[in-house]
Amino acid sequence: MAVSKIPFGSVKQLFNNRRDRLSTQLLALGLIITVSFVAIALFAPLLQAIGLLQDPQDLLGSPMPPYNPINQAPSWQHWFGTSREGYDVFSRTLFGTQAALQVVILATLMSLLIGVPLGMVSGYLGGNLDRVLLFVMDTIYTLPGLLLSVTLAFIVGKGVFNAAIALSISYIPQYFRVVRNQTASLKTQMFVEAAQALGASTRHVLTKYLFANVVQSVPVLFTLNAADAILVLGGLGFLGLGLPDEIAEWGHDLKQALPALSTGIWWTTLFPGLALTLMVTGLSLLGEGLSELINPRDRQR
Repeated sequence: MAVSKIPFGSVKQLFNNRRDRLSTQLLALGLIITVSFVAIALFAPLLQAIGLLQDPQDLLGSPMPPYNPINQAPSWQHWFGTSREGYDVFSRTLFGTQAALQVVILATLMSLLIGVPLGMVSGYLGGNLDRVLLFVMDTIYTLPGLLLSVTLAFIVGKGVFNAAIALSISYIPQYFRVVRNQTASLKTQMFVEAAQALGASTRHVLTKYLFANVVQSVPVLFTLNAADAILVLGGLGFLGLGLPDEIAEWGHDLKQALPALSTGIWWTTLFPGLALTLMVTGLSLLGEGLSELINPRDRQR
């Protein structure tokens, strides 16, 4: 009985096709989750304005009605229940999305705007400047990100902008290293040498010839850093170092809910924690999917 042989190339192609489909599905799932949270952050104030969503700062001790009951289980009146302070957990969870996106977008943009230019200049010019910047960035990179953010948050204090500063410092070396290595590799290419021979200035070479080629991996890094920043922001809030107490933020709400968890009050912990987990998962899936699309050679190995 003859046994047919399946070419190895066909098996490899089939595996790659299935992997491509899985990557596309995960990318789509991550995009749906991320866009959903962005929509929640944008429309939460509107829902509050038309009376469909309660003010996240309304609690039992508010000087004006309505007064919320404390530690009430989820019901038609309070979908996610209320906390021991009388906060509406559903409103706090939705508005926590807004706080997370504000801080995370600011933090990742700040680290990107600092790390990318420094990486390009360092990789292109080289020399002593490159060695000094590498030493500084490697020193920052070796420090634990959460510990560095906690230290900086303690120094700069609470607030959206201050929390963004505390988060951004630990991400600058990542952008620097990626862009610096790609710039150092591309500066010896023929199109760069031709531009230099024609008398193009350093700034012109960096902005016109190198920038578009070295930032291809930045969107992936931006998305993955955003996912990590949400976790770090939650840690800062849990430690009481993130945002002011009156601002709805998942980490702070988890800290406030922790003492009641042992008494069977589960809803004040479940919903903020679930929102944080889903948002991190969505951004991580989006980042991994973008990595597969932008760097197709990685999935052929």
